[in-house]
Amino acid sequence: MKSQIKKLIDKLYNTNDLLPDEYKELIENRDDEISEYLFEKAREVQTKNYNHDVYMRGLIEFTNYCKNDCYYCGTRKSNPKADRYRLTKDDILNCCKTGYDLGFRTFVLQGGEDGYYTDEMIVEIISSIKSIYPDCAITLSIGEKSYESYKAFFDAGADRYLLRHETANIDHYGKLHPKKMSLDNRKQCLFNLKEIGYQVGAGFMVGSPFQTTDNLVEDLLFLKKLNPHMVGIGPFIPHKDTPFADKKSGTLELTVFLLGIIRLMLPPVLLPATTALGTISPKGRELGILAGANVVMPNLSPVSVRKKYMLYDNKICTGDEAAECRYCMQGRMESIGYHVAVSRGDHNSIKNIEEKK
Repeated sequence: MKSQIKKLIDKLYNTNDLLPDEYKELIENRDDEISEYLFEKAREVQTKNYNHDVYMRGLIEFTNYCKNDCYYCGTRKSNPKADRYRLTKDDILNCCKTGYDLGFRTFVLQGGEDGYYTDEMIVEIISSIKSIYPDCAITLSIGEKSYESYKAFFDAGADRYLLRHETANIDHYGKLHPKKMSLDNRKQCLFNLKEIGYQVGAGFMVGSPFQTTDNLVEDLLFLKKLNPHMVGIGPFIPHKDTPFADKKSGTLELTVFLLGIIRLMLPPVLLPATTALGTISPKGRELGILAGANVVMPNLSPVSVRKKYMLYDNKICTGDEAAECRYCMQGRMESIGYHVAVSRGDHNSIKNIEEKK
């Protein structure tokens, strides 16, 4: 049986694809030996594409207001216990200055779907960052918007957009979100972002309530179809003030296994070892890198608001200054033989275009 499963990994390594039943067989028959075989292949592909470089993204969580009521999220609209905040443009620029001085060349502006920030305000923030730091990339992660809004942000200088689809199965999506939220619209947003020209990131929670192996296979098939530049996956972690407070967390073990699969499926993809991985295990981010990931996202948000941006319970690094986060991360990566790169850290397809110019 193990030799059969290893052959599936070899097939994925050689062709970057499996049939749906083969993905399911691989996921359901994993063990420590199979996992390590997968991770060896994933590291080979990872270093072929990006050497031993790990790219840093400076995360700026600028608002925890959100109009949505996702059942898993601590900043959901209906959580009266959330301590709400918004950062001003000057606050955000101060975060960027701190980050730039520490070697960050990508800033990730992340927040809930907060109508306070009009398109004009977002455009002004993007333009200001780009005028001061033209050598830096800007990633937005602010949810579902119209095609016109996405285009305005792109024209202002935004380079990348993260929009996790959370699950590719419509029935499962309906168990995680209120009825007024639409999986079809979320998927359409991702294709719109690609059409406009962004480096696009999708992704899903691992071990979310009601998730099945078939759901995970659908997620992988959707990612293969979308062919994003980035994929963000992390374990589901419950938040005490949500309808899923009593649900079990996803596991480190399955999350890193799926990171290995995604690295073989999309060889040049930018693949974060997320904060959620570090939250469920002290060495979670290191194990994510060793499973094929190549991006980390230290926090540049002001320490005064870190504990307020609480999507799930027990989030790590809420009390650390930006410099602490940055150098802690560098030490962690060097301890496993990797190098934190001071660069924008673009997807290979973008880097290759730039080199040909």
